[in-house]
Amino acid sequence: MSSISGLLTICRKAGKLVMGFDPMKDALAGGKACAVIIASDISPKTEKEVRFFSGKQNIPVARTAMTLDEVYHTLGKKAGILTICDKGFADKAISICENEKTDNIE
Repeated sequence: MSSISGLLTICRKAGKLVMGFDPMKDALAGGKACAVIIASDISPKTEKEVRFFSGKQNIPVARTAMTLDEVYHTLGKKAGILTICDKGFADKAISICENEKTDNIE
């Protein structure tokens, strides 16, 4: 299990993870969102919309190496947009996603 999938599992069990586009917008509007994680194979149009809505609230967005299917197998729900509603979990998730990027560069 990768560290991001483990963190997302813990985050979900703690009730600090919102999955999907409309729930993300609700969390952003309610001031609950601390970070948004997007799956690696999400559509460019959806990613653009996520970045637009998150940018309005100054919420960081990070792309994970996990695909939609991997998110489904980890969390039990097929979702490409994962909103974290806890500052500690959010900071760690952003850090892990950034490290995934540098690990994949050859």
